[in-house]
Amino acid sequence: MEVTDPQFWVAVFQIIAIDIALGADNAVVIALACRNLPENKRNQGIFWGMAGAIGIRVLLVFFALQLLTLPYLKIIGAFLLLWIGVKLLLPEPAINESGPVVKGGATTLSGVIKTIVVADAVMSLDNVMGIAGAAKDSLALVIFGLLFSVPIIVWGSKLVMKWIERFPVIIVAGAGLLGWIAGGLLTTDTVSQEWVDTQAAYLHWLAPVGSALLVISIGKWLAIRIHKKRGVSVDLLKKD
Repeated sequence: MEVTDPQFWVAVFQIIAIDIALGADNAVVIALACRNLPENKRNQGIFWGMAGAIGIRVLLVFFALQLLTLPYLKIIGAFLLLWIGVKLLLPEPAINESGPVVKGGATTLSGVIKTIVVADAVMSLDNVMGIAGAAKDSLALVIFGLLFSVPIIVWGSKLVMKWIERFPVIIVAGAGLLGWIAGGLLTTDTVSQEWVDTQAAYLHWLAPVGSALLVISIGKWLAIRIHKKRGVSVDLLKKD
């Protein structure tokens, strides 16, 4: 497609719509991952996390169709998201003379970047498929779609971080969002989708809901255990 081709601009608007519609959840994850970093390192976390995520997205675009037909790929991705969602609900590591008492959400730049890249890679499967489909084999449009998604996600993540400081419940909602997405992946994998469609269509909504509740329940339970080990009362925890 050439720039003068009307189909080119139709594809451009399709890609923009895809990025706006599907970029919000990525922004939430970046914000949650970066929230424990010192103020002066948050921008670095966002920048390098997105740089790594964009690199993964480029690879995913070129192999999108082949990757999504691999059995168990989405199921593996779902369990990764469940694990990341639970980790995001854990408190920051407590520091004593011998070092961290327990490991909660990532508090180092390298740990945050790793969390962002892994979560974004799994969550971007649908986004990448949408961009690849809309681009219709146009490398220029693929690159445009990837670059256009960056400012949306970066701006969105900074906004969400500001909201988190005022409304900590966003952390719980964000972790639940990862669980919801994981549930959707479980029912749309190559090995599960046909059976779910024909035998248990209700799982298309039950699995996301159940996975979201599972992440929140396990995350909160582990957080309470960690706080108890540190000598923090449950009553104090409930006020957070």
